[in-house]
Amino acid sequence: MRVLHKAYVYLTCGRKLLVFSQPDQPDVGLQVPGGTLDPGESHLIGARREFHEETGLVLDGALDHLADQDHLFDNGRGRDLHRRRHFHARVARIGRDEWEHFEMTPNDGGDPIRFRLFWLDLDGEIDPAAFYEGFDAQLPLLRQRVTGG
Repeated sequence: MRVLHKAYVYLTCGRKLLVFSQPDQPDVGLQVPGGTLDPGESHLIGARREFHEETGLVLDGALDHLADQDHLFDNGRGRDLHRRRHFHARVARIGRDEWEHFEMTPNDGGDPIRFRLFWLDLDGEIDPAAFYEGFDAQLPLLRQRVTGG
């Protein structure tokens, strides 16, 4: 089993969370920006790099540690252990409600990946099944953080 180190960013503006879907792969659920660390790369640097690659945005503010998660992932040939570090970042205002962005250099070396990014209301009804591979697991903790409770 391979162990892959991953870093993700849960970006909020008030009670809204930035998520994305992959229009060309409709069976893949909602995700937050992030991905696999490069060799020798720290979780913090990797989170910022992956966030920029997947959103086109640059994070200027602080990234606060949110949680760590070990997630078993079936890669089609066996299982990988994704050792995930989740960060939380905040922005004061939303620049765009929705946009598309292409990740030009996917980790697997394949074709560019199209993302549709948008803001999800954390106070609304959120179906955990809408999320891909355990990305919903951090939502209760995130809701606590954004309410200050």
